[in-house]
Amino acid sequence: MKIVQASKAISSSWQYKGNHKEQLSNPLVLIFADRKLLQDPEILEDIREEFPYRHLIFGSSAGEIIGQKVTENSVAVTLIEFEKSTFDIKTANILEYNKNGEALGFGLASRFKKEHLKHLFIVSEGSYVNGSDLIKGIEKYTDQEISLTGGLCGDGDRFETTLASYNENPKKGEIVMIGLYGESLEISYASYGGWIPFGPERIITKSKANVLMELDDLPALDLYSKYLGNKANQLPQAALLYPLNIKEEGKEHNLVRTILNIDVKNKSMILAGDVPEGSHAQLMMATVDGIAEGASTAAAMALKKHAKPPQLALLVSCIGRKLVMDQRVEEEIEEVSEILGKQAAIAGFYSYGEIAPFFTSNECNLHNQTMTLTLISE
Repeated sequence: MKIVQASKAISSSWQYKGNHKEQLSNPLVLIFADRKLLQDPEILEDIREEFPYRHLIFGSSAGEIIGQKVTENSVAVTLIEFEKSTFDIKTANILEYNKNGEALGFGLASRFKKEHLKHLFIVSEGSYVNGSDLIKGIEKYTDQEISLTGGLCGDGDRFETTLASYNENPKKGEIVMIGLYGESLEISYASYGGWIPFGPERIITKSKANVLMELDDLPALDLYSKYLGNKANQLPQAALLYPLNIKEEGKEHNLVRTILNIDVKNKSMILAGDVPEGSHAQLMMATVDGIAEGASTAAAMALKKHAKPPQLALLVSCIGRKLVMDQRVEEEIEEVSEILGKQAAIAGFYSYGEIAPFFTSNECNLHNQTMTLTLISE
C-alpha cells in the first residue's frame, strides 16, 4: 500500500506530508474539507488539477485530520494505492429515497458483490439521514458478515448543510460507500468515548425514531433545558457539550446520542440516531483529559485486533469532542498516533456521527461523541 497526503489552507499552496509528492496508479482519493470550500468552484478546480485521478471522494467536515494535525477551513487529501487489493465505489442520495435511510442503505449495499468483500466504509451526508436507519438497511444485506465503519459529514458548528460526492461536485443528501476487496486485506476497528454520565436516569416515555419527545412523561426539551440552566439559550449548539447516555433494555452496550436540533413548539429534541421508547437516558459530560484517554483506549482496542502493523488509520471523531477540547484538540490525535506507531498514516475528519461496531460485537451502531478508528493494512 502506498499513501500520499497533502493539505491546503485558504490562499496557500499544497503542502505534502514529508514533502512526499508521488504519482500513484489508480489511487482512492479521500478529500475532507470545510463545507464552504467544497462549494467554491475555484477550489474544486484546483483540487482536480492537483489530483487528476478517477476516484475522488469528497466529504464536508467539522475539522480535518491529517497526520497528527487537526485543521479548520482547509482541504485535507489522502491518496491510497492498493497493491494487492481492489475497491469499488457506489453512491445514492437520501433525497431521492424520501429520506428513508433504511431503504437507501439496503439499496446501496446490495449493489456490491459479496464475493471477497472485506469491508464497507461510508462517507455519508449528515443533515438528512438517520444514521441508525442507514446501518439497519446495510446490515439487512450484509447480515453483519461484512464489517462496516465510517461517519456522517459535518459542517463545522454551523449545522446548516453537509456535502459529499464521488467525482461530482459535492452536493446535499449524497452518501458514498466504498467496498474494499482482497484476501490480503486486514481491517480492524474500535469506537470509544471517554464521557461520564451524571444526574438521574430518566425513562424515554415517548419517542419516534430519532425524535425524543418525553422523559418520565414530561416534555424532553423542558427537562433538558432545566439542567442546562443559562446555557439553554445556546441550544442546539450547547447540547454538543452535554449528550445523552442511552441504555436500551437487552443491549450489552450503551449508546451516546448528540442533540442535533430542537423543536421549541413541540418541546422535543432531534438526535443523531434512534432513541427507543423504554430506554433509560442520562446526561453526560467530559473533560479534555477524559476525551484524550478515550481516544487512546479506542486506538489500543483496534490495534489489539490487528495482527500486522497498520498502514492506514481512518479516524472519525465527533464535533462535540472537538468543542470540548478546543485548542487542545490535537491531543487526542497524538494519543492515537502514539499507540499506533509511526508506520501508520492517519487521516479522517470530525463528524456529526460515527459508524462502527462495538469492540466485542459485529453489530454496527451509530455513535456520537466517540473516537472511531478503522485500521487497514495489506
